[in-house]
Amino acid sequence: MKSINPDDFRVFDKIELSKIPTELPIDTDDDEKKEELLKIQQKLSKRQDAMYAHNKHAVLICLQGMDTSGKDSLIREVFKEFNPRGVVVHSFKTPNSTELEHDYLWRHYLALPEKGKFAVFNRTHYENVLVTRVHPEYILFENLPGIEKVEDITPKFWENRMGQINNFEKHISQNGTLVLKFYFHMSKDEQRKRLLKRLENPEDNWKFSTGDLKERERWDDYMKCYEEAINNTSKEHAPWFIIPADDKEMARVIVAKIIWEEMQKLTDIKEPELDPKVKENIEVYRKQLESE
Repeated sequence: MKSINPDDFRVFDKIELSKIPTELPIDTDDDEKKEELLKIQQKLSKRQDAMYAHNKHAVLICLQGMDTSGKDSLIREVFKEFNPRGVVVHSFKTPNSTELEHDYLWRHYLALPEKGKFAVFNRTHYENVLVTRVHPEYILFENLPGIEKVEDITPKFWENRMGQINNFEKHISQNGTLVLKFYFHMSKDEQRKRLLKRLENPEDNWKFSTGDLKERERWDDYMKCYEEAINNTSKEHAPWFIIPADDKEMARVIVAKIIWEEMQKLTDIKEPELDPKVKENIEVYRKQLESE
């Protein structure tokens, strides 16, 4: 398979989503992709074990994309070789009454990974500058000072909120959390096909929601909001990667490869060494246990 360079997907400068392809022109079959993914899965699993034992770093994986873009299946496939104790997945839904009594980042702070662990945010704190921007009436539920009606929500409000998100990510990055953000860039036509599949296959019917169709009507609005959010929040300490998502198998390989490559930058990770006194007496301890 053609070598994947993470920098080809990383957002360094301002981007226009309409000019970025939703599928890579790579001539490879699904078996090759699955084989490549398995290799990376196994390497990631070993690296995660070492990180868990090292207990100084954490990794936050943020997944964003339109409905049916493949986030759920990617989580299942990319992290399947991980030790379950080392990875936790959070899917953020509409804030509940308790969450609305706090600032919008509160629930995300609570879900941050412990040292040595991965956390995967399936939909993330960016919903607060995406869904709420397309539907600004949702902001009224946050009961914010000075926001009494939708007209009170100015462009400066969104600018400030993206600045707050940058500060949040910078803070956790400086305290040992590797932050990697992935936008699943899917074409509108591909979404149409996937929604049809949910309707046509009885075993997939449960995945379909009429809400998906309502949000699909706002596709252009979402693209505009995604573009602005990515352009304002892709930083060295918390980069965005735009993943061509029309091919789910290829998207999984790309994301896994990027995670692997970015983890190589954590050069201090190593498994802790056994205490010299314990190491010196391993044979004594072994004989003691064998004699029981």
